[in-house]
Amino acid sequence: MPIGAFAQRSGLTSSALRFYADSGLLPPAEVDVVSGYRYYSTAQVARGTTLRQLRELAMPLAAVEAVLRSEADEASRLLDEHVAKVVGEAAAVQQRAAAIKSALDNAPGLPTTAVKGPVLAAAVEQVLTATAHERGMPELAGLRFEASVEAVTLTATDRYRLSTRTLVPAEAPRQTWAGTVNGDELRAALAEIRRSPLVRLEAVSNGIWFRAADREDQHCRLLPEEFPDYRLMLASLGEVTTRATVSKDLLLRALEEQPGERVALNVADHAVNVASADNKHPGITLPATATGRPLQICFELTTLYPAVSTAIGPDVLLDLRGHDQPVTIRSADRGDLTTLAMPIKPDRAA
Repeated sequence: MPIGAFAQRSGLTSSALRFYADSGLLPPAEVDVVSGYRYYSTAQVARGTTLRQLRELAMPLAAVEAVLRSEADEASRLLDEHVAKVVGEAAAVQQRAAAIKSALDNAPGLPTTAVKGPVLAAAVEQVLTATAHERGMPELAGLRFEASVEAVTLTATDRYRLSTRTLVPAEAPRQTWAGTVNGDELRAALAEIRRSPLVRLEAVSNGIWFRAADREDQHCRLLPEEFPDYRLMLASLGEVTTRATVSKDLLLRALEEQPGERVALNVADHAVNVASADNKHPGITLPATATGRPLQICFELTTLYPAVSTAIGPDVLLDLRGHDQPVTIRSADRGDLTTLAMPIKPDRAA
């Protein structure tokens, strides 16, 4: 078919087709030796369409060529790699723009508190496991910072888990302050925060600065959406009816060995049995200190496992309120990190 007809079929302009022909990405099927006119075959339409789609993703020519000559699995990997790079670059540009806007703002920042960098980084990593990207609920991807006279509190929730950690500030807070920090930007800032012996938190109108001596200051934007009232949820929890203390490592290993997506905890005297929620696989009995009523409670593995894995110390304490109520998971000897995990019914309903 003539180049004009092929351009309409593939969505590429005639000039683009000449460029891709000269670059070797899409040579014509035939060239008239007298007129130099180019003709393409119907079989080339799919390649031309894919080429156009890849270029619309701002993919460089070398990467486009690699995708076009690869098998499906390798092409998918290259696409994922390119998208991740573009998203990362966009996030970096967005963060830098926010930092420039903050610097252009003549209003002075509000110094709030100071925290040891490695301690803050570790706490942020633990709490960020409870964040999620949910359409229409951007606040669930953020981490709530609250600085008071007594402590710095970090909180996150994805509606199925709620994780909160309190830190003792290295210096007495100058001001009380609260804000929901962009979780993705906070993750990107952790490397610098972790290497800083002391990090000073300074609030500005559109974000928060993490300032450290002899290192580059890190800026993260604030999310404008209202953070869920987690204090009300904590206050409304029912009475604990069953309590168990179990080895964190043994519990994690038992969860890893269960083949299903859902697990059941059977708590009774001196033991916690970890089994599949459908009872199709044998359970693993772990020694535990258990008090209160015997109880069976089910969870999605993706909810329970990270809640247990982020606990501090060798043992975890499970506070249970019934098969349909949130379980509180905390360290047996340290109470500064607390996680709530929502159970499910055996039929998967939350």
